[in-house]
Amino acid sequence: MSAIVTCPNCGKKNRVPAAASGYPRCGVCKSAVPWIVDAGDADFAAVVEQAPQVVLVDLWATWCGPCRMVSPALEKVATERAGKLKLVKVDVDAAPETARKFSVQAVPTLLILNQGNVLSRQSGAAPPDVLLRWVDEALQKKADSAAGAP
Repeated sequence: MSAIVTCPNCGKKNRVPAAASGYPRCGVCKSAVPWIVDAGDADFAAVVEQAPQVVLVDLWATWCGPCRMVSPALEKVATERAGKLKLVKVDVDAAPETARKFSVQAVPTLLILNQGNVLSRQSGAAPPDVLLRWVDEALQKKADSAAGAP
């Protein structure tokens, strides 16, 4: 499965795969494009857990007002961190096994995963600047652990 995203640099539409190694780049200008895809129970492992990069997982539901409100903020974060982060949206009603795996009791629940390991977790909606700070802290935590920092 793939998704269509717009390059923030040149405005061209690009098809990005749900699972791949590396990061998607614009076919025209070669800039990193936001990696925003959907996943469910059947493909969660391939799309999220086996991803070589940090993944922001949005566990949401179609009936949830705060979920719909936070979605544009998450897309903005994914756009601003294109090339560093993958955003994967999981509808908890369509993917009950994934929701159970992460003990989701409220939506939206946001997870930052690195190779299947939870780096950070947050419940509830937040504005883009708060989400960006939260993501940056998790990315720094990953960088520190890769460098062997305490």
